[in-house]
Amino acid sequence: MELVNFVLILATIVGVIDKDTIRVTNDEGQTAVVSLACINIPETVPKADRVAATARVKELLPSGTPIVIRTRGITDQKQKLPVGEIFVDNRSVNLRLVEEGQAVVDAVYLDDCDENKTQLLIAEANAKNKRLGLWKYLNPRNSKN
Repeated sequence: MELVNFVLILATIVGVIDKDTIRVTNDEGQTAVVSLACINIPETVPKADRVAATARVKELLPSGTPIVIRTRGITDQKQKLPVGEIFVDNRSVNLRLVEEGQAVVDAVYLDDCDENKTQLLIAEANAKNKRLGLWKYLNPRNSKN
């Protein structure tokens, strides 16, 4: 059995930068930008839907919210940002966004989320089946603006 190294970081939300990127501060007052792990809100969906998804992230993570970030020290290769799963009251915000159809599973980084890979895939399948959020399109990864 492989042991997975997790780092848990206690932080507070400073703000939501965009649909899958947040700004946080730790208890020492250090600020960082974090990309939400294993999920994506594709640029291929219409702008109005990206704006709605961003609004939902802001609803779930208002400024001042205490959070726990679970990370494995992974960095988003495109944005060069630390990547983490965000928890509020012991519930994964990343998973919740997928459940609601406000985000899709990011297949590129899914293996970095071994601990909840199955949950994410099931949540996405359910959202797709119910045509929730971004899944009102046949495939939000390939929608046209």
